[in-house]
Amino acid sequence: MRIANLGGRAALVTGVDRALDVAELSDGAFGPDPHSLLDDWAAFLAWATAPREQSADALRSFRLEDLGPPVPRPRQVFAVGINYTEHAHEAGYPPDAMPVTFTKFPSCLAGPRAQVVLPTATVDWEVEAVAAIGIGGRDIERAAAWDHVAGLTVGQDLSERTGQLVGAKPQFGLAKSHAGFGPTGPWLVTPDELPDRDDLAISCALSGEVVQESRTSMLVYDVPELIARLSAVCELFAGDLVFTGTPAGVGNARDPKRFLTSDDTLTSTIEGIGTITQSFVGP
Repeated sequence: MRIANLGGRAALVTGVDRALDVAELSDGAFGPDPHSLLDDWAAFLAWATAPREQSADALRSFRLEDLGPPVPRPRQVFAVGINYTEHAHEAGYPPDAMPVTFTKFPSCLAGPRAQVVLPTATVDWEVEAVAAIGIGGRDIERAAAWDHVAGLTVGQDLSERTGQLVGAKPQFGLAKSHAGFGPTGPWLVTPDELPDRDDLAISCALSGEVVQESRTSMLVYDVPELIARLSAVCELFAGDLVFTGTPAGVGNARDPKRFLTSDDTLTSTIEGIGTITQSFVGP
């Protein structure tokens, strides 16, 4: 199942450019707010997967430009750094005994076709698989963790490196939370629809050049482990997002360094989920 935020309304995507309005289809039992589907995820999932007759008249066409972030108002947005071994090597940090965890503030979220204002000339790209929590809790066991995941989406952890590294200690959260620095989409895909929820191809292209390419099976801490570790400290809530980390190939680690400009188009893709694309203006 693919769930989209179509013009601020929850929609079930049934084709490349066709969707069903959840509130209309359920006679108001669910939706229209996309985030409200996660408030009672188990009930929504049971309804959405039940067989039903579907009229062609109920289908609506849409453009990717019409889509907003699939989870528009998470209470918490966790982000994990140094979570692919090759990226840890290029960044000069060994993988840690605990996931390197910080926050992206929810106001940075954007949809899959965002235009992002560059605040400086040192904004970097970081493609990531993003997990959305469907059923919250504390002390979630690793073996049960996937049962708490509503779905996965594509994300970019855009990072302003000057602000991040200017002080004696890195400023991860603020430097990664400028407006539009958390594009996600194009939709939320439930784990059962993925070819292998633990092993998905992930890539990022900058103006047509592939700059990052890996598989989510290469994560140091995979999705179940992250959920277990995070929930051992923080209560997780339905709708929380977990940016799981980026593979090698970021601009700050290149020689010479390379950063985003207004001439660039950034395209991020995850197998079985889809693609998000950002353009840029400024600085």
